[in-house]
Amino acid sequence: MAVGVRSGRSGGGGSTLRNFFSYRVFAFAMFTLLFIVTLFVLFSSHPSHHDHNNGNAYIHRSVLGLRSDPIKTRLDLVYKQANDHIALVNAYAAYARKLKLDISKQLKMFEDLAKNFSDLQSKPTYRTALFDTDGAMDEDSLRQFEKEVKDKVKFARLLISDSKESYDNQLKIQKLKDTIFSVNELFVKAKKNGAFASSIAAKSTPKSLHCLAMRLMEERIAHPEKYRDDDPKPEFEDPTLYHYAIFSDNVIAVSVVVNSVIKNAEEPWKHVFHIVTDRMNLAAMKVWFKMRPIGEAHIEIKAVEDFKFLKSSYVPVLRQLESVNLQNFYFQNREENSANDVNNMKFRNPKYLSMLHHLRFYLPEMYPGLHRILFLDDDVVVQKDLTALWSIDMGGKVNGAVDTCFGSFHQYAQYLNFSHPLIREKFNPKACAWAFGMNIFDLDAWRREKCTEGYHYWQNLNDDRSLWKLGTLPAGLATFYSKTKSLDKSWHVLGLGYNPSISMNEIHNAAVIHFNGNMKPWLDIAMTQYKELWTKYIDSEMEFVQMCNFGM
Repeated sequence: MAVGVRSGRSGGGGSTLRNFFSYRVFAFAMFTLLFIVTLFVLFSSHPSHHDHNNGNAYIHRSVLGLRSDPIKTRLDLVYKQANDHIALVNAYAAYARKLKLDISKQLKMFEDLAKNFSDLQSKPTYRTALFDTDGAMDEDSLRQFEKEVKDKVKFARLLISDSKESYDNQLKIQKLKDTIFSVNELFVKAKKNGAFASSIAAKSTPKSLHCLAMRLMEERIAHPEKYRDDDPKPEFEDPTLYHYAIFSDNVIAVSVVVNSVIKNAEEPWKHVFHIVTDRMNLAAMKVWFKMRPIGEAHIEIKAVEDFKFLKSSYVPVLRQLESVNLQNFYFQNREENSANDVNNMKFRNPKYLSMLHHLRFYLPEMYPGLHRILFLDDDVVVQKDLTALWSIDMGGKVNGAVDTCFGSFHQYAQYLNFSHPLIREKFNPKACAWAFGMNIFDLDAWRREKCTEGYHYWQNLNDDRSLWKLGTLPAGLATFYSKTKSLDKSWHVLGLGYNPSISMNEIHNAAVIHFNGNMKPWLDIAMTQYKELWTKYIDSEMEFVQMCNFGM
């Protein structure tokens, strides 16, 4: 009984196990069959003829097929590269149309290149061998197709590279920045070279001026009896007359100043000119005014050496001018000097070694009997009667001058070294500067304020050029600080030797015009729009002027 039961249980279990294994075999067989069918479908599938016509048949190939066929992979990469460059050239062509470049050569090349790419893919040879085939692809055709595509890609890249700056705004901006930087470097270099060349020209003696001085000297030597010195006139010390001080070694320049004053004076016989020159040009200056007298006006001509008090023991600048280092500073015309100090090149002129340039600080001692005197530079032209200057109320001030500052320009800070504690203590850096060239000096106030002693004080302190670098204007600003009366700007217009944009209306309304700067009217570098204002006062009938071609 027991045996029978066990036998029954055992038989039932075997049947169940057999059924389970039969089910597993059946399921495995079905999955295997399904997998084989799927593989067959994938391997046997190919793009339709309609898709071939669009050039995109290869996209329908399966990933498995592409991975298993390296030729198909190469074709895909080549095809993708071609389409990428078609898209790129079409983008540039579209941008060219937007920029209104439809007629440009580049646009046509872009359009032709895109068409060439499309035509290449549509060639019957390549369609049959590569795109429409159900079998293996022709490797030779693929190699030729790849070569042609790469040639066109290379050409497309060259075309894009050549024309990229026309379409790439960032590239255009960068190129403009580079161009601006390059041009600015050239401009700075040209400016430095120009400043150096201009300074050399300004320091030179023109051939015509040298010729005139030699002719006058020859005349003096040939006819000594005609040019004996006259006795001093009482008018030279008459304080009721209008006195001028002109210090120069330039004969023609002095003659223009004097001639322009007299031609515009209402009472010429009341004007007295005190001309001081150096010993070398004294004879030529005297011969000129003997040959070409100026009517009823009075002219006194002296040399610096005639003023015996001007000795190095008394005059600080004479001691300083004897310094070899200072002489080298002025006379060494090296380009690096101009490059390093372009703004001060106008002061790097040997004329500042001449005592003629510093005589303006000794007017009360040179002319002790006078109360007022008008100082004129030799590069000015007088256009109106100036007698009103002698009746101006100076309000106790020593110097009457025209202010030159506007905004922050030409303030004391530009001329004096405010890093020096003494300068910082004594002066206001924003104080307005004024111009030398036309200055009415109250000599009585000068003596009372002891301005010459003040000038000596500052000049001695500046022996090492630590207070100011160069020139006499900074010394004047220090000496006459708070002692200068501002005159109306119409009395004195400056800049005709460097500024081409001064209005002619302003010039014609001015009593005195000043050719300050390197472009003096007697030099070839003078500005032509202003030169006639000076040349019209040249005594062109004077025989030596004609012989030396002055102002012609």
